[in-house]
Amino acid sequence: MRLYSSSSEETLRARKLLTDWAGEGFLTREQYQLLQKETASDLRTTNIFLRLVLFLFTLISVGAAAALFFVGSGPSEQTIGVFSLIFAVVCYAAAEFAVFQAGLYRYGIEEALTACSVGFLCAGIQFAFLSDSPDSPKLESLVPAAGAILALWIWRRFGFSYAFFAAMIFGVFLPGYWTSSHSAQHLIVAMFYATGLVGIAVVRSRHRFDYLEEGYSLVEAFLWLGIYLAINLKLSSLDLPAQWWWSGTRDSSEFARPFYWTTWVLIWCLPPIVLARGIRQKDRFVIAVGAIAAVLTFVSNKPYLGWPRHTWDPILLGIVLTGVALFIRRWLDRGPGGIRHGFTAMRLSGKDKQWIDAGSTFFGLLSPQSITPAPHTSSPDVRFGGGHSGGGGASGDF
Repeated sequence: MRLYSSSSEETLRARKLLTDWAGEGFLTREQYQLLQKETASDLRTTNIFLRLVLFLFTLISVGAAAALFFVGSGPSEQTIGVFSLIFAVVCYAAAEFAVFQAGLYRYGIEEALTACSVGFLCAGIQFAFLSDSPDSPKLESLVPAAGAILALWIWRRFGFSYAFFAAMIFGVFLPGYWTSSHSAQHLIVAMFYATGLVGIAVVRSRHRFDYLEEGYSLVEAFLWLGIYLAINLKLSSLDLPAQWWWSGTRDSSEFARPFYWTTWVLIWCLPPIVLARGIRQKDRFVIAVGAIAAVLTFVSNKPYLGWPRHTWDPILLGIVLTGVALFIRRWLDRGPGGIRHGFTAMRLSGKDKQWIDAGSTFFGLLSPQSITPAPHTSSPDVRFGGGHSGGGGASGDF
């Protein structure tokens, strides 16, 4: 089912761990060189920056190549749909070929090709079968359904965690074609994610300490977050500023009161459950989702209850979060060796530092003015003197 062999991915995982251990000084140079030879892999990888560049370049190239078939010819919608379906097959086949022939692994090229295949498939179904069909309103759910199925297949085949997240997004649109009840739509989406969560939990138990653990951990975190967002009615609305700052109960009339207040109870019950699950599994992704859900519960509590919001609410929330973080850190530091129940506040791997450095570089590129000081402008009253000849007619003051 999976495109990459288990031995190749396990070797890559071991090589990454080896690099982290060497960076932290756990291995000598001789040990690192010896183990590095034993973890040689036949897969080709690259760094995150070149990966993004290759991803964008492949997207542009595929889009330009597809546009050549339509520029100036003015094809019908059915023709566009048929060509889009052909492009979807070609892109997916090219991704499989790139991995099989060149051994690309998270290289950007095969990722962009799979993303294009999903986009072309959805566009092809829409234009080829639903544009002029009298039953198109009833069949329009085929577009997100096909996108979700292909995204799930790509996740299972290539192991791209974001493909599973894309399938979750496609699943959000499905209930809108089946029912007009907002309550039913939220329930259906939550049931989708809950069913996936049960399946992932069962499968993940068989891969507790192998190379698939991190991928399943991230997928489980996505599902927990999806369930929370589906039941939190104040975060699911598109009119967040209006309901948060002016009228907190504005959308409550769209839902039955028992359903509305049941979701309010659930958004308070779910974060402790997620945190307990993450702590028990020692899963940092699930713990992070539990913490995010807890913060979102505090943020959306006032809109749920219809209480007025104030400009100093974020200040109080920040103070509370800072206090909780300091308390947890001090509590962990006071344990034997700075460890309590397998948790510590100390950094044990260089991976965290790499993520921080990458994030700093990314935000630095987005906002160079925030880290580059503006040139100093001298006062108009300050004049530089002392020269005897300015040259070219300039006076000696300059």
